[in-house]
Amino acid sequence: MSLPATMTGAVLTGPEAIEIRQVPVPRPGPGEIVLKVEAATTCGTDVKVFRRGGHPRMLKVPTLFGHEMAGRIAALGDGVDDWREGDAVVVSNSAPCGACAMCRLGRENLCEDLAYLNGAFAEYLHVPARFVSRSLHPIPPGLDFGRAAMTEPLACVLHGMDACELERYATLGPVETVVFGAGPIGLLFVAALAAEGHRPILADPNPNRLDVGRALGAWHTLAIERGGGQAEAVRAATGGGAGAWVVVDATGVPEVWADALAAARPGGLVNLFGGCAPGTTVPLDTHRVHYSELTVKGVYHHRPETVRRALTLLADPAFPADPILSGERSIPQVEEALRAMMDKRALKLVIRGTAGA
Repeated sequence: MSLPATMTGAVLTGPEAIEIRQVPVPRPGPGEIVLKVEAATTCGTDVKVFRRGGHPRMLKVPTLFGHEMAGRIAALGDGVDDWREGDAVVVSNSAPCGACAMCRLGRENLCEDLAYLNGAFAEYLHVPARFVSRSLHPIPPGLDFGRAAMTEPLACVLHGMDACELERYATLGPVETVVFGAGPIGLLFVAALAAEGHRPILADPNPNRLDVGRALGAWHTLAIERGGGQAEAVRAATGGGAGAWVVVDATGVPEVWADALAAARPGGLVNLFGGCAPGTTVPLDTHRVHYSELTVKGVYHHRPETVRRALTLLADPAFPADPILSGERSIPQVEEALRAMMDKRALKLVIRGTAGA
């Protein structure tokens, strides 16, 4: 297909500053493609990037941004032989080198030269050669582009699920798991845990989000206060009040990290999945960690294997991801979409090139 000369894109220029611009449509070099973005979804990282005016790892302003995407291949560079124009694909937002120690250990999320891709809030996206060879995935027939764009956050959640080591408790039956935070990531944790037959307990201050959690399969929901200090109430909601075998933080709030550490039962595992702001610290009850033999993990990002699994799971109509999508917006409405997330009026919005619902 022929490419136009210019396109509409949302350009981040600084903290809480977005300009909708007409910018040149990229052309593919050797080994590269250009993606026609059919759908991009907003996420909490986009909100952080919008608030802070950039990201130390992923992008520097001024720049196009957005990193959860699905679309069709619009143009192929020389040497790209395994794909065709018009193919429906998901592009993962990172690409490991495949050669460093971490990649060889199967921990590509910690690649020593992990490359990131942004620019999904635009009509077209330039996809470098490393992403074409390592991070391009075909969309299964019948899967909607908006739902397919959620592959990246679900891949992160599946990586987090692997880190929870749920199999260590398998002889006990369904694993009681507390999830702090009913944002999109916490809700995807609930859906994935429920799909595997476990018992997620969702804790959040927002009643509307707890309702969504129940629709996604939460075994129990708990309205908690903001600002931490909720561990006792959460422990009381678990079987016998002993705490949960697995506790997941999906908030990135230091006070909630402290609650997560205090909500696990002896022998339990705490998954500190939500990323806190740089420079923050959390008090640690060393006596409890030691004598209760708690496993405490920091967990980050996704791996190529979990991206493939996420796409397969989203292609299953029985997997209940759609309640997380709060509606659609157009590219000129990106700022409004992010502010709707900031104000808790939306969970996740689909950005398309044309006016949305």
